[in-house]
Order: sequence, then C-alpha cells, then structure tokens
Amino acid sequence: MSILEKILPPKNTIFFDKFEDAANVCNKIAILLNDIVVNGLTDDKIIEARTLKHRGSNLERETISLLNSTFVTPIDREDIQLLASMLRKISKKIGQAMLTMNVYKLEHCTEELKQQADTILKATKELIKIVGMLKTLSRTKEITESREAMKEIETLGDEVHYRALNKLFSGEFDSLEVIKLRDIYKILESAMDKCNAVSDVILNIALKNS
Repeated sequence: MSILEKILPPKNTIFFDKFEDAANVCNKIAILLNDIVVNGLTDDKIIEARTLKHRGSNLERETISLLNSTFVTPIDREDIQLLASMLRKISKKIGQAMLTMNVYKLEHCTEELKQQADTILKATKELIKIVGMLKTLSRTKEITESREAMKEIETLGDEVHYRALNKLFSGEFDSLEVIKLRDIYKILESAMDKCNAVSDVILNIALKNS
C-alpha cells in the first residue's frame, strides 16, 4: 500500500468485505451446529467446526492488520476494531458449543437444544443482512428494521433458554447430564446475545454517520 493510498479515504469497501466474510462464517458454523444437533457428531464435522472457528479468528486478525496499515477509514477505527472482535466471538462461541458437545460425549440432543440451534441460525441469517448494510449506512430505516428483527429473534432465544433450564432442573435428567447441557445452553445463549449486540453496534454506527 502506497503512502497516498494510506492518506486518501479508501474508495474500496475492504473493511466491510471483511465484516461480510465474518458474518458468513458465523452463518456457516450455525448451519453446521444445526446439522450436528439433528444428525449427530462425526470426526469430519468436528474438523469443520475447528476450521470455521479458526477462519473467524483469522478474519479478525486480517481486519486489525489492515486497520493498522490504513490512515483514513470509512468509519471510526474503534468501531472497526469492535465489530471485528464481536463477529469473531460469535463464531468462536458456536464452535465452542460443538467442541464441548464432543468433549462431553453428548449422546442425546434435547428438543430445546435443537430449538436453540435453530434460533441461532435465524440470528446469523439476520446478521448477514445487517452487516451487509454497512456499505450503505444512509439506509438507517432498513438497518433499524433489521435490528428490531434481531431483537425479536433474541426474545425467542431467551424463551427457549428459560424453557430449557426449567426442564433441565425438573428432575428428568441425572446430575452429570444437567452439567453437560447447562454448559452448552449457556455457550449458545452467549452467542445469541453477541449477535444482538452486533446489530446494536451497527445501528449506532449508522446513526453517527447519517
């Protein structure tokens, strides 16, 4: 990159492209999670989970490296760093849930776990949509609508999570199973919360730049 390229405002959308790539990784790993809770774990799926998790981390590093070599950015530097980190954490959490399932040798996925995985898949689809709007921050109305859609998905996720915990402590499961499922539920709930947090950040960015 030349000195002139560093000084002038970037004409391309490289940062936004990185964010879109990261959102797509989140969606792909959510699709894999849904496959696993329905069809079961295999060695190949665990390898794919690790690969996608590492891809999410690499995209954050690539974005930060690009940020460090660019003088003028299309949005605030702090927002770029924050979004890169948050998107990485989503794919990390979803990947962590699958790797934990493998370590715990979870033999049976509850209906609530399947519902939680499906809710996260919905959230990552909305994530792709709202992240894609970063290239056109003037579309504040559409960004607000997407953020509200994400809020609704989060509310649905909360209902599933509370229902799962209620059933978990009903006496239906033995103590070891309770520990295993509680940990996985908690990880997936965190991933859902982070999807919602990204939508909040993007709306704030849009409002600052409108």
